Amino acid sequence: MAKPVSIEVWNPNGKYRVISTKPMPGTRWINLLIDQDCRLEICTQKKTILSVEDIIALIGEKCDGVIGQLTEDWGEVLFSALSRAGGKAFSNMAVGYNNVDVNAATKYGVSVGNTPGVLTETTAELAASLSVAAARRIVEADEFMRAGLYDGWLPHLFVGNLLKGQTVGVIGAGRIGSAYARMMVISLTLLTYGEFLKANGEQPVTWKRAATMEEVLREADLISLHPILDKTTYHLINKERLSIMKKEAILVNCSRGPVVDEVALVEHLKENPMFRVGLDVFEDEPYMKPGLADMKNAIVVPHIASASKWTREGMATLAALNVLGKIKGYPIWSNPNQVEPFLNENSPPPAACPSIVNAKALGLTASKL
Repeated sequence: MAKPVSIEVWNPNGKYRVISTKPMPGTRWINLLIDQDCRLEICTQKKTILSVEDIIALIGEKCDGVIGQLTEDWGEVLFSALSRAGGKAFSNMAVGYNNVDVNAATKYGVSVGNTPGVLTETTAELAASLSVAAARRIVEADEFMRAGLYDGWLPHLFVGNLLKGQTVGVIGAGRIGSAYARMMVISLTLLTYGEFLKANGEQPVTWKRAATMEEVLREADLISLHPILDKTTYHLINKERLSIMKKEAILVNCSRGPVVDEVALVEHLKENPMFRVGLDVFEDEPYMKPGLADMKNAIVVPHIASASKWTREGMATLAALNVLGKIKGYPIWSNPNQVEPFLNENSPPPAACPSIVNAKALGLTASKL
């Protein structure tokens, strides 16, 4: 028998039982559920990552839907347990769903929700922040100051890279990659003031679509990774591809950890001290490969690309509405990247599921809204 898991209960007499495997930011998502007659149980267990056994204990004998996290292993075991409990709805509080066996969910008739459309600008902002921080060695300099080592200005102290006029490469120019490119162009070259720049002798900004990824790797001074993770992008950046990059290049990854061969990256950082990286994601999260934490030419942050208040509260809202919409029998929103109507706190959200990745496989109806 599974060990009991600590929970916080909202609206105990609600008709529909919904589980959240973690407390999530904001209160709107809670209110949206309890206003629609849901009994909401939020897991308060003091564990960063819940085990399969923990989640089975949460699901219990009757459960209509679950809001889960990208750190959890949602496969055959959990979806069969949810199905036995009468549940037909699950949503990741994430845009990615590499932790979810969508085929297993479909087999048991469970919808799988995710939260695209709300992370674009926030993730691109962090990638841009890591780019500048790596170029100007900001983290190294901060640690130096805090250690009391600064005893006066020196000509060679923490000399980094000037990004203005450099070539920025984007691999995976979807919504986030495109937003990143826009931010870098505007912040570093003031593209919006093109006529002003020309009048003052500034060089215009140019762009091109590279014929191959290798062309990007060879020519770019700064490269930001934004591809999806699948069989074609696993270890996309490996020893061979690192070797064709410039020795003083900067590599940023805010996509998925396994896109980069982390062992090869550590060796490359050791051999090329002027090469720098900014990483938000890791191959074996929450762990880093041996040696990475010791690299002064690496900035590592704990998967915080979506960690703005507006975005995280929006993700919680969308995940809750994915579950609620399936419970209520609502249709699927026609464009999961246009989610503003669901996030407007001044009006009720549309009667639709924001984003269900296996909607077609389950034969769910699309909304006409």
